Amino acid sequence: MQEFVQEILISDAQIQQRVSELGAQISLDYAGKEILLLCILKGGVIFLADLAKSITVPLEMDFMAVSSYGSATHSSGVVKIVKDLEESIEGKHVLIVEDIIDTGLTLKYLIENLKQRQPASLKIVALFDKPDNRAVDILVDYSGFIIPNKFIVGYGLDYRQFYRNVPYIFVPNPEKDPRDR
Repeated sequence: MQEFVQEILISDAQIQQRVSELGAQISLDYAGKEILLLCILKGGVIFLADLAKSITVPLEMDFMAVSSYGSATHSSGVVKIVKDLEESIEGKHVLIVEDIIDTGLTLKYLIENLKQRQPASLKIVALFDKPDNRAVDILVDYSGFIIPNKFIVGYGLDYRQFYRNVPYIFVPNPEKDPRDR
């Protein structure tokens, strides 16, 4: 695994600290309200779990799976909903929980889709943000880390569906994937 990790960008401790800070800010901003955390699967689930523990206002959770990557390391730009919401979001304060915003194409499509469902409010929290690779304008209400335009893995982000459980963020060396041996 050590050869596969080309560079560690963000440590587990840095992630946990920032997630706590985001949870505290969200709790202040939504004081007196109930929120729906809308997790974008699969990458957002680890972030969702840690973030939810840091939020002090009443919350519920729902999940969507959307895809624009497939098995590639960069966005294809073609978005499809793989799993839709279980419940209506009409009249609810919805906070989209995203692992990473890259080109913004997937999120733009998702926002347009969700606005049609008439939530009371719709905001975004993203743990990782790559503004240098943005293809469309996206307002990120809560941003964890601004990162360089590199393919990253760990803390929910995968490489060929693996390594989501690594607690830190790293740049992989695909030629040294231990699973290819």
